[in-house]
Formats: sequence, structure tokens, C-alpha cells
Amino acid sequence: MKQIIRLTVNGDVYEVAAHPWRTLNDVLREDIHLTGTKKGCGDGDCGACTVLLDGRAVASCLTLAIEAEGFEIVTVEGLAASREKLHPIQQSFVDEGAIQCGYCTPGMELAALHLLSKNSDPTEEEIRAGLSGNLCRCTGYTKIVSAIKEAARRLRADRPA
Repeated sequence: MKQIIRLTVNGDVYEVAAHPWRTLNDVLREDIHLTGTKKGCGDGDCGACTVLLDGRAVASCLTLAIEAEGFEIVTVEGLAASREKLHPIQQSFVDEGAIQCGYCTPGMELAALHLLSKNSDPTEEEIRAGLSGNLCRCTGYTKIVSAIKEAARRLRADRPA
């Protein structure tokens, strides 16, 4: 039997009728129509489905939608403040050429946001560790690491003194 659940996604509240076994990934993509969050392996191994749940990076393919009720969910669509200006992480991915096929990009960007919220100036090793749950099938890791270092620099520069 379906249940009505209230999900707060990117600051907006959605009421969705969903079976209790539906994943957050499926509800985001199929019911709320936010398709930026990808469905990769379906086993929580690739990171393509990464979203933030109250600031914590989670695999939306392993999280039941009903478990996300009451939490603030951020998807890649919620990163940019507007359609006119990308978030510094997104802009850095573009500028550093860290987007190849783009399938891993939403998960990588959200994993980066999670990392940079805890560590504003990570080393390359810390970035690689922070991305350890995210796979890039195009093997663009060098450019992705460079993009995150650049995003960290931009975010530090944007902070008020």
C-alpha cells in the first residue's frame, strides 16, 4: 500500500504517494522529476546516485524514500543558486574539463560539496579519499581532483573575512 510522504528537496516540499520499499533515487527521478541524480549500479558501489541528506552524502539507490522524510535533501539541481550562475563546484568542473560523459558528475559534485563543507582546503589525498565511493567510468579522476581543488579555492575566496 502506498503512503504519503513529505520530502524536502532543494528547499521545496513535495508530497508523494509511494510504496514503502521505493528508493529515494526512484522517487526523485520518477515522481519528483529531478533526473540529475543518476541511477548507476543500484548497489551503492558507484556513487552516481549520491545526494546530500542533511548535509551527509548518501547513496540514494540504497536509501528508502520514506527514510528521507524529515530531512533536507539536496540534489545536483539544488547546487546552483539560480539558472544563470553555477555553484563554484559546478563551474570548476566545467573550467577544469572534469566533465566527460557526465554520468558521474552529479554524484561527484555532491560528494565534493560534502567534503568541502568539512574541509575547506583538502589535500589531493583527502580529495581522493572523499571521492572514494564515486566511480568515473571515463577515468577523469585527475581533472576531477583539479576541479575540486579549484572549487575549494573559489569557495574560500568567496567567504566573508
